Amino acid sequence: MNDVRDIVSNVKNGNLKPIYFLMGEEGYYIDKISDFIEENVLDEAEKGFNQQVMYGRDVTIDDIISAAKRYPMMAEKQVIIVKEAQDLSRSIEKLVLYAENPTPSTVLVFNYKYKKLDKRKKLHKAIAKSGLIYESKKLYENQVADWIVKVLRGKNYKIEPKAAQMLVEFLGTDLSKISNELDKLMLILPKESIITDIDIEENIGISKDFNNFELRKAVGKKDILKANRIINYFAENPKSNPLVMTISLLNSFFTQLLMFHGLKDKSKNAVSKAIGVNPYFVDEYFLAAKNYPMRKVAQVIATLRAADIKSKGVGANQTQKDILKELLFSVLH
Repeated sequence: MNDVRDIVSNVKNGNLKPIYFLMGEEGYYIDKISDFIEENVLDEAEKGFNQQVMYGRDVTIDDIISAAKRYPMMAEKQVIIVKEAQDLSRSIEKLVLYAENPTPSTVLVFNYKYKKLDKRKKLHKAIAKSGLIYESKKLYENQVADWIVKVLRGKNYKIEPKAAQMLVEFLGTDLSKISNELDKLMLILPKESIITDIDIEENIGISKDFNNFELRKAVGKKDILKANRIINYFAENPKSNPLVMTISLLNSFFTQLLMFHGLKDKSKNAVSKAIGVNPYFVDEYFLAAKNYPMRKVAQVIATLRAADIKSKGVGANQTQKDILKELLFSVLH
């Protein structure tokens, strides 16, 4: 995020590069930087003649270069934004000659999502020298809750750890999706609010009682009754609670529990750092470790792998409910 702040700050101050090549797996920051340039480099009067948005599927590299070599009309700069530029991946190296000698009065922005330039090739070296290359990397799942907290803090909101975890487990690591849901919450709730699991349930539609977070908690405690209630709910609502997600999250939990068993330093902060969880949730691992010795944890991980194979229809023809019930019985007994 510091790189993003630096880029935005430089654009604000008029320290512009002739080429911005925004690439990588996480589209959220690519869009943020591109949108900021689109909205702030030119004033409204200048945009009509000097700002152009192209789409990779509709243009060629030659079209882009031709547009970039034009001079602005009644303005110091022109801005050209190429969205979905990854559609040009097969011909992108043709940009080398322009990148080696870009037009100073043009700000050329490439949104090159889900792909990267090869650092060994001439184009990467040329753009790095004359312009700016930004790689937007996917956050790991255990980093997303902290990201949610930081985003909300910057907008004068707070969120309870459970509520943040519910968003991560429901929406995954897609920052754009999460950001959209946070925007909805901030429209509804006044500034300075602390977002709770009830707010998530009422406004986003994730059940505060029947979700993977609560299942993991019930399994860790060996609360058989609660765990069965949750999987029955999952079986009745499979679209909102896909089996593959449940197995994946339980697998992550038991993998972390295996790591926990192997730690020498079991202080709260050391555990939090080593297994990659918020300190708020560390007590759950101490309790689960008492209920699941290391040998049992290894057995559970093997059981989860077998359930994952079954969930994909390999070697078994079982319903989601049957697989869940069989899995839960094996885990809890």
